[in-house]
Amino acid sequence: MQPTKEWLEVYEQKRVFLSCPADLNAYFTADAIVGKKLDRLSIGTVSLPSGQVIVCDPLVFLSERSEPFFLSVPPGEYEVVLAAVTPDDDDCARYAAARVRFSDAETVRYKEALIGDENLLDFDGDYFGFGVDAGLACICDAQTRDAYAIFEKDWQAKAGRGANLYDDYFADLFSESYEKYPQYQREGGDWLNWQIPGTNWHIPIFASGFGDGVYPVFFGCDVEGNICSLVVHLINIGQEYAN
Repeated sequence: MQPTKEWLEVYEQKRVFLSCPADLNAYFTADAIVGKKLDRLSIGTVSLPSGQVIVCDPLVFLSERSEPFFLSVPPGEYEVVLAAVTPDDDDCARYAAARVRFSDAETVRYKEALIGDENLLDFDGDYFGFGVDAGLACICDAQTRDAYAIFEKDWQAKAGRGANLYDDYFADLFSESYEKYPQYQREGGDWLNWQIPGTNWHIPIFASGFGDGVYPVFFGCDVEGNICSLVVHLINIGQEYAN
């Protein structure tokens, strides 16, 4: 979506409110935040053939109507790393963030990734984010979105009425992921690097923090203002785990 000139003018005025209050760099460098131990987990690559990025719940909201963010990134294949709050006596592992880096440049500031039609006029903080209803999030591209939509339509036609895409297709793949890579996954699987059948494109799918809800996404910028990373922020560790 190409935002209007008027929307972009308001966007520039609201930039200070669209930054991330958490230190997202620490999620991928620190050993712990507010006493919660962290570790990093590479889950393979994401395919961004057009550079038009989409982040959404893949089972509920990913379709040919899913809109990418209005800012694009360099097309390519990029590693996806999860920042995991490691398991302890109180809880299982939780994915606090997912990061994609587009260059080796250091991220010096973050700004919320937006589609370009959000109502910014009365916005004075918090975030917009994407909705999750199936406990999962994914990172994909406008082109892989279209390939997914074709796959889903063909699969549903073959599977028949009443078939469930998760129960009858993805569940086994998540279980295989757990069997191969059990670290920081619950039995049944918490992440999957899915290759769209008939293509070489990958869509990483992963559990969304504490489950259903609304989660923000941030573009990281280097000292020159260029987009160098993207972070899906799933848990505000400082808030959720503070004593």
